[in-house]
Amino acid sequence: MKTPPPSSVLTRVAVVTAAACLLLAGCSAVDATDDASGADTAGTPRLKVALIAHGGEGDAFWGLVQKGAQAAAAKDSIDLTYANDSDPAGQAELMRDAIRQKVDGIAVTLAKPTAMAGPVAEARAAGIPVVGLNSGIDEWQSAGLLGYFGQDESVAGRAVGDKLDDLKAEHALCVIHERGNVALEARCAGVKKAFRGDTDNLYVDGTDMDAVTDAVATRLSQDPSIDEVVTNGAQFALAAVKSAQEADSKAHVATFDLNQDLVKAVQGGDVQFAVDQQPYLQGYLAVDSLWLYRTNGNTLGGGEAPVLTGPAFVTRRNVASVAEFAANGTR
Repeated sequence: MKTPPPSSVLTRVAVVTAAACLLLAGCSAVDATDDASGADTAGTPRLKVALIAHGGEGDAFWGLVQKGAQAAAAKDSIDLTYANDSDPAGQAELMRDAIRQKVDGIAVTLAKPTAMAGPVAEARAAGIPVVGLNSGIDEWQSAGLLGYFGQDESVAGRAVGDKLDDLKAEHALCVIHERGNVALEARCAGVKKAFRGDTDNLYVDGTDMDAVTDAVATRLSQDPSIDEVVTNGAQFALAAVKSAQEADSKAHVATFDLNQDLVKAVQGGDVQFAVDQQPYLQGYLAVDSLWLYRTNGNTLGGGEAPVLTGPAFVTRRNVASVAEFAANGTR
């Protein structure tokens, strides 16, 4: 059952200074009037929206998600609160904080769907519309979310497997930096399903980059037959490049996700390709969809299908077309 849109539209409130942080530690408030032109063109009442993510602090990927969300908030005259916690229990509590603050909408990632089932149900019971982004493409409908914005990770994984076949790879090592994350597991499962060669998974601690580098280097030294390392984040791909050098391995590196440094690595040939799921677009669409629902009753995807933001391959052949946007911090 979908949360009904409001029956009446409130008078637009006056412009205010930066909103006070609505949630506990790990959150930041963004006043949509930071972009005055966006507030003027929206012409609608101000709404309060919370984006609750599972990403860790300092991860450039989530910075892109946040930038996209901020751009939509500025356009739509939304007071946006971004909060994140890599611990599932912490993320669930952040969502409950948003519910207690009586926000007008919530965008949430479902990296650990079981942990978020309770808070999502509580939001729905409180009449707060919820959309999903980035993680949880197989769970968003059963959880009762209005929509979902991201890539189908299984499809993306199979596309990478096919790409490895085209590159004549024979033995792939798929590096998972967060055990139990449904999106990462689905990617590597997709690679294994499509790739005609051998695929092994390697679980590492994504919060310790030195440990990641060492673990991949050790595995490459132990098994010289590995000729392709597939990582699940731009920073891990750059670490894997270093790992291959330390292990004196001839293995190539490919990755899911993109950032400015990774673009340079693709340009220089250190990384063969990246799969771009467009995190900026995920943040933007998630916030904008809540504004559309609250102001006009729209549901992107009709509540029946996800809105896909990827996968798109970035290779040395086409990397120039995204380099400018990556340099601007939006790809």
